[in-house]
Amino acid sequence: MVLLIHILAFCGGFVIMSMELLGGRILAPYFGSGVYVWGSIITVFMLSLSLGYLLGGRLSVNNPSLQRFAAIFALGAVLLYPLILFAEPVMEFIFLRIEDPRYGSLMASAFLFILPTVILGMISPYSVRLLVTKVEESGQVAGTLYFVSTLGSAIGTLMTSFYFILWFEVNTVLTLLTVVLLMVAGVAMLAARRPSESR
Repeated sequence: MVLLIHILAFCGGFVIMSMELLGGRILAPYFGSGVYVWGSIITVFMLSLSLGYLLGGRLSVNNPSLQRFAAIFALGAVLLYPLILFAEPVMEFIFLRIEDPRYGSLMASAFLFILPTVILGMISPYSVRLLVTKVEESGQVAGTLYFVSTLGSAIGTLMTSFYFILWFEVNTVLTLLTVVLLMVAGVAMLAARRPSESR
């Protein structure tokens, strides 16, 4: 179970940073790729992650389970995939109504990325809660999990910026990220059912 949760935390970090980098590509046709666009994207992701950490910590207090952990990934996938369908209409709607590209890019980033990022932000604190069995081990467990998650973020950043953007269209990468989230959710759900089936 420990290895599985570390793998899930790695995948969560990978998807978050990959999605953030893709955000720049998604917004560029309407708002450009200047520093204000990236400032908007980073701000939205940081605020969304902070809220996700808070909610994930609170959710983990009440009967934490691998099933609920799997549900976080599944919900993240459900909220990520609509970017493919609605990103362009949302940006066009905002672009035509907000003249200043600073606030337009901020509004578009908020509409597109807040929900999936909040959900994915819940992964790290929930991971810690699942693995902590003794109070004295909590620091080590949290440190290891944040290392794994951040490593996933770093690799997701490199893979997306160096390769995925060159090999695939943005919507294809988003679809792949959605599939990854659904796959790890399925693996976690299967792992959660095994103990009950063996009793």
